[in-house]
Amino acid sequence: MRTLVHEFDWPDRVVVGTVGRPGERTFYLQARDGARSTSVALEKEQSAVLADTIDEMLNRLMAEDGNRVSIPPEAPAELVDNEPLDQPVEEQFRAGALRLGWDPRTAQVVIEAYPVEVVQDEDAVDEPEAEADEPSEMLIVRIPVGTARAFVQRTRRVVRAGRPICPLCGEPVDPDGHVCRLTDGE
Repeated sequence: MRTLVHEFDWPDRVVVGTVGRPGERTFYLQARDGARSTSVALEKEQSAVLADTIDEMLNRLMAEDGNRVSIPPEAPAELVDNEPLDQPVEEQFRAGALRLGWDPRTAQVVIEAYPVEVVQDEDAVDEPEAEADEPSEMLIVRIPVGTARAFVQRTRRVVRAGRPICPLCGEPVDPDGHVCRLTDGE
């Protein structure tokens, strides 16, 4: 089976955004180049870890001796994207694995997303092993360092925009109410 690769080398836009109300949100990594757009579903935790890891990578590169790439310590104001996801949001696949890299030739952060692996039933007909290791599709996005800082800033804001946290028990407070496990007598 051939892998379908959704590749964005210098995208017009790359963001994490959500669809749905807090507590029921679906997170998406969305890349767009011209009229072409791809949306990959993520977990909230994947979004947060992706932002943190990109930020750590950029900070390490800034501190590296002999680094000739100018990396901004903060997101450049002109690159900050506060707009909603491009509509319609059509999920290409749900990400099971993310991989992050650095391309020194182009000074770009490389984000790769792979679909959740579906475990086949033991009774199903096995495909050749060479094909079993290849994902059915993947997303590859290459973004410059300034855009990466803006991506981190936005992603952290989107992750924090969920349900408020109960100050007593640390659990999310639903819009319909909250039973605090520390004050309900247990």
